[in-house]
Amino acid sequence: MNAVQIVLLALLAALLVTAVVTDLRARTIANRLNLAVAALGIVWWFASGLGLAVIGLQVAGALAVLLLFGLAFALGAMGGGDVKLIAALALWLPPLLLIKLLILMSIGGGLLTLVMIAVKIGRRSEGGIEIPYGVAISGAALMVMANDILTIPRP
Repeated sequence: MNAVQIVLLALLAALLVTAVVTDLRARTIANRLNLAVAALGIVWWFASGLGLAVIGLQVAGALAVLLLFGLAFALGAMGGGDVKLIAALALWLPPLLLIKLLILMSIGGGLLTLVMIAVKIGRRSEGGIEIPYGVAISGAALMVMANDILTIPRP
């Protein structure tokens, strides 16, 4: 892994932590943050020496994620910032790692939802719950980074 890649991963990690904090505080993830994640993903392609075929797969994956989770947004199941963050992260990942991210995100989101429901019941509060899915999305991305991206054997 070269120095540029290490810097890019550190920047991504910082952006993901920022997404967690802002999502917990205000239940929003800023468009600027999502744009930065997407833009750094494109820089990642060149820093990693990816070929056009791999880049094409990553763009296709990002578009598929945007469409799929855009439907969840349209149904009121997710916030727009969450959808944009998942799509931006998809630009970083080859298909198998993207699937791993989505699985980890789903598990984390489910656990987070259960915790939020338990808190709501414990407080006996009325009304709906806004789940900060940015926490699950960012946590899953950090796990994929730590387990798969940083540990890829290099020649």
